[in-house]
Amino acid sequence: RRIFDNNQKAMAYIFAVHVPIAGMSLIPVLFLWPLVLFPIHIVFLELIIDPACSIVFEAEPEEIGIMRRPPRRPAAALVPRRLLTLSLLQGVSVLVIVLGIYAMALHRGQGELEARALAFSTLIFSNLGLILTNRSWSRTIRETLHSPNAALWWVIGGAMVFLLIALYTPFSRELFGFALLHPVDLVLCTGASALSVMWFEVLKIIGRRRGWSQRGLAGA
Repeated sequence: RRIFDNNQKAMAYIFAVHVPIAGMSLIPVLFLWPLVLFPIHIVFLELIIDPACSIVFEAEPEEIGIMRRPPRRPAAALVPRRLLTLSLLQGVSVLVIVLGIYAMALHRGQGELEARALAFSTLIFSNLGLILTNRSWSRTIRETLHSPNAALWWVIGGAMVFLLIALYTPFSRELFGFALLHPVDLVLCTGASALSVMWFEVLKIIGRRRGWSQRGLAGA
């Protein structure tokens, strides 16, 4: 049951995280805006996504009360419709936030380099938020922080270190096409990314109060 749960969480994360990546690759082209994502940005994102799927979610401990659930149907899909819907909604919410940050920066005349740096930083923080919120479909992020998972902190720590290198070393900043961001900019990106996953955290709390099981929330 733990293995099946963790595979579902990994699949939900994969679907969710690729929605904003696809959207931020396509929408600027449609609106004739400067491009946000170049190949190097995609490589950076995959360096987070791949270990998150293959290591972080697989290392998650089982959910509380997992053995009190009724048996899973043998024909149950790994990605049922409700789970796919929830993960796509997660991805769309991240896309809306990242696109809003990018459009706002362009509208304010902050320039292509600064707008790209703001949008990409928000995308990275939102990516990490998706990992954290999908660790459990019954407990909030704050509650799961006490669950041991060394791989999670290696992935988060590595992502933050490489993002800071990309933003604050001249060679990397030029390579990524970024402008120098101020600390207040990073606070803005962090706050915006938190908003992108907040609704799912609220959904978990509502689900518990209404007596939904984790399986009911995931649709497994």
